Amino acid sequence: MGLGDKISNAAEDLGGKAKEVAGNATDNDRLRAEGQTDQVKADAKKVGESVKDEFKRG
Repeated sequence: MGLGDKISNAAEDLGGKAKEVAGNATDNDRLRAEGQTDQVKADAKKVGESVKDEFKRG
C-alpha cells in the first residue's frame, strides 16, 4: 500500500469517527450512520490494499 493510500484511508477513517461523534452529540442518526459507513469503507480499503500487497510479495 502506498503512502498516499494510507493517508487517504486514515483521513476517511478519522472523518468517519468525527461524523459519528458529532451524530452522537447532536442525536443525529443520519450523521452517526454516515460516520459508521465512512469507517467501514476505510477499513475495507485497508483490507483490499493489504491483499494486493500480499499478492505482490508472493
